[in-house]
Amino acid sequence: MLRLGLRGALGWALSCRLPGPGWSKAVSGALRLQETGDGRSVCSPLVQTARGYARPVKKRKQALPSHLDDLLPTMLKKDYANVPIIDKVDDVVKRLLSLEMASQREKVKIKTQQLIEKVRRSPSDNGSFEVQTAILTAKIQTHQEHLQIHPKDKSNRRRMLMAIDRRKKLLKYLRRTRYETFEHTCKQLGIQYTLPPLYCRRMTRRWAAKKAFCLKVFNEVQKLKAPERLKQRREWQAKARAAKEQTLQSEGTPV
Repeated sequence: MLRLGLRGALGWALSCRLPGPGWSKAVSGALRLQETGDGRSVCSPLVQTARGYARPVKKRKQALPSHLDDLLPTMLKKDYANVPIIDKVDDVVKRLLSLEMASQREKVKIKTQQLIEKVRRSPSDNGSFEVQTAILTAKIQTHQEHLQIHPKDKSNRRRMLMAIDRRKKLLKYLRRTRYETFEHTCKQLGIQYTLPPLYCRRMTRRWAAKKAFCLKVFNEVQKLKAPERLKQRREWQAKARAAKEQTLQSEGTPV
């Protein structure tokens, strides 16, 4: 391998043709340091131009909008908001306990509590479908902002997609059972719900034959189980009738 490398380098050197005999001296003179009158050494203009060209350009970071921008910095943290002594403390202590000195996690807690207050059914409601949707919405917004800054964070993207799927299931259930609550929740949380696409599958002869065979097997199994189910249903009815008669007799009511 070393011989091949040396042969390739030697062949390349022999194939290169310089413009003239004084070309190498001119280049070395241009790249040589020049001494000034006060004893300092300065690079030639050619080197300065090359260095300026290779200097990386610093890009300015754009200020991205956040869902935490509406939180006032004078608000207190979640753990100190309902403390009765908080009004008597010094202004410096209030500033330390406010959101101005709070971390991102503490701000997210306050934002989640605000979203929960918009959709909760009662002051003691902490686990309804609307409250779970509000909690997931705050998590999704936090993950989206993180991905705008760090788009290659695959773990964060996975958590966001899992939260989105969970929220879709909750909204689907609310839409099916309580449509007015579903509309109110989407309006308060700023969610734009879109219907899932209809499932379509290309029908083939093999798939159609397999489906027909499965339906035939299912119907035959149901026919075989029908007498056993009828017998079991009659036993349940007899037990229920006997329990009812025993209850009436214990109460003294004639049957």
